[in-house]
Amino acid sequence: MPSPSLTFYTHPQSRGRIVRWMLEETGVPYETVLLEYGTSMKAPGYRAVNPMGKVPTIRHGDVVITEAAAICAYLADAFPAAELAPEPGSPLRGPYYRWMFFVAGPLEAATSNRALGFVVPPGRERMMGYGSYAEVIDALDGVTSQAAPYLLGEQFTAADVYVGSHLAFGMQFGTIEKRPAFVSYCEALDARPARRQARQIDDALAAAAPR
Repeated sequence: MPSPSLTFYTHPQSRGRIVRWMLEETGVPYETVLLEYGTSMKAPGYRAVNPMGKVPTIRHGDVVITEAAAICAYLADAFPAAELAPEPGSPLRGPYYRWMFFVAGPLEAATSNRALGFVVPPGRERMMGYGSYAEVIDALDGVTSQAAPYLLGEQFTAADVYVGSHLAFGMQFGTIEKRPAFVSYCEALDARPARRQARQIDDALAAAAPR
């Protein structure tokens, strides 16, 4: 039986870059569908796939997955030969999920609020899922300081794709401090051939996009 087709809906200047890297790490063939902000991304045809009208999204056979962290976790399990996730039952499965979704939740919320100039009023930190920006950054500093060279030691996983993408993006645009642990961790990730290939593909697509 042939493998289900894999379709990737994206824009080269979006969180689709995270998924592009993940797809390149799996090594499986996929079709890219490029969408434009405000037009094809909001058109009825695509909203039938993703009602939010945003990217990235993948369709794997009849299965549709949205949200970059969910897509990374799904692809790691859908293509186990790529060894991008600890085996079910492994004690490493806990930290694998922990740090991927720590970044999807607390880190993204904290950095987005900071970029918009929102500061949690003193004494109201318990109302926020992340507490404070400083606590989030310190927690991530702690785990990346111990990366050897990846979050789970020598095994590279989908968690590294997701965490590393957010750190690199945040440091590039100033929403995350350039701490030594973050820089060192991202440098190790940048050495991966799939990372470079994904970046080249999206950079070329962004350069060719209409202005």
